[in-house]
Amino acid sequence: MTVADSSDGPDATVGSGAIPEPEFAESTGSSEDTGRSERTRSTAGAASAEGQLDPSRLPGDAEVEASLRPRTLSEFVGQVRVREQLELVLSAAKLRGAVPDHILLAGPPGLGKTSLAMIIAAELGAAIRLTSGPALERAGDLAAMLSNLVEGDVLFIDEIHRIARPAEEMLYLAMEDFRVDVMVGKGPGATSIPLEIAPFTLVGATTRSGQLTSPLRDRFGFTAHMEFYSPAELLKVIIRSAGILGIALPPDAGAEIAKRSRGTPRIANRLLRRVRDFAEVRAGGVANLAVARAALKVYDVDELGLDRLDRAVLTALCKSFGGGPVGLTTLAVAVGEEPTTVEEVCEPFLVRLGMLARTPRGRIATPLAWSHLGLDPRSGVAFTGVLFDDDE
Repeated sequence: MTVADSSDGPDATVGSGAIPEPEFAESTGSSEDTGRSERTRSTAGAASAEGQLDPSRLPGDAEVEASLRPRTLSEFVGQVRVREQLELVLSAAKLRGAVPDHILLAGPPGLGKTSLAMIIAAELGAAIRLTSGPALERAGDLAAMLSNLVEGDVLFIDEIHRIARPAEEMLYLAMEDFRVDVMVGKGPGATSIPLEIAPFTLVGATTRSGQLTSPLRDRFGFTAHMEFYSPAELLKVIIRSAGILGIALPPDAGAEIAKRSRGTPRIANRLLRRVRDFAEVRAGGVANLAVARAALKVYDVDELGLDRLDRAVLTALCKSFGGGPVGLTTLAVAVGEEPTTVEEVCEPFLVRLGMLARTPRGRIATPLAWSHLGLDPRSGVAFTGVLFDDDE
C-alpha cells in the first residue's frame, strides 16, 4: 500500500487501492506494504487450536480498524443493489477510458460509505484524496486540493452537506467543466483567473441528503442510497471481521452479536471487539454464545440492541408520563440528556423498531415499548396527563 505525502492540509492522499487509517487523520508510511492477507496471517495465530485468544499476540484496535474495511466490491458485504449499480458505473467508465461520473453516497452513519469510496478508487486503480465538508471552510482550501489532483484521481468529501458555501460554489464549476476561477485582488480591481484542473471523480458522502442544495445534488451523476443491513448480512460481516481479528467465533455467537447491532456494520464490529475483550479477560480467551451474551450484558446492550439511554427514554416515557404524548425537551430533562442527543441518537432507532412514535403533540410509546419493558399500560403509572412543548 502506497501513501503519498499529505502535509498540505486536513486531507490525506492514498495511493492506488490503498485503505488509510480512519477519521481522516493525516496518513503516514507506517502502515504501507501490509495487505489484508498479511494482516490475516498476523492475527490468525492469536487463536489457538482450542479457540482461545492470546491477548499478547493481538494488535490494537487502531491497527486493525483499517484492515476490517473491504478492499474490493466482491469483498463488500450487503448493499446488493448499490454494488450492482456501482459496478456498472465503474465498468462502463473503464471501457470508455474516461473518468466516472461524480458519485454521491447517502445513508445513515456506519453503513460503509467511506469504505465504498476507497473501493471506488481501488477499482479504478486511482489515488484517493480524503477530506471532509467542515474542513473546507474557504474556497482557497478547495482550490489548492483541486489543483493538486492528477487525471483520474478520486476526491472524497465526507459529510459533504456541511461544506462552506464559498467552497461549494467553487465546486459547481469544478464538477462540470473541470476548472475553477480564482479571484485575485479585492474591490473594483479584482480579477478572475480561470485555472484548468485534471478530470477527476468526486465521491461525496452524506448522512443528510436533504440538507444538500439542489445545484450540488444535481451535479452528481449517480446517487447510491445505503440501507440498513439484515441480521444475516451482519453475520457475514462479523464472521469476516472475526477471521481478520483472529477470533474463533461460533456462528451462533456471531448471530447473537448481529441481531443486537442495529443493522449497522460499524456497531457490529465494535460489539465484536468488546466481546473479544470480555473473552480475553473473563472467559479464558473463549468466545462462544454464552460469553457473547454475558459480554453484551456487561455493556448494557439488550437482545434488541437497545442501550442504557434507549431504555431510559422508554422507561421515562412509560413510567413517568403514562406513555405520552410528551415533548422532546421534557423527555430529555427526564433522562438527563440534551434534546439533540435524544432526538438524533435514540429516537431514530426506537422509531425504526416501532417502539416510539412522533406526533404533533409529542412522543408516544407504542404497545411494543410497553411489552419490551415488561410493563402493562393498564396498570396505572405516576403520570397520566399530557405534556408537550410549546414549540412542538
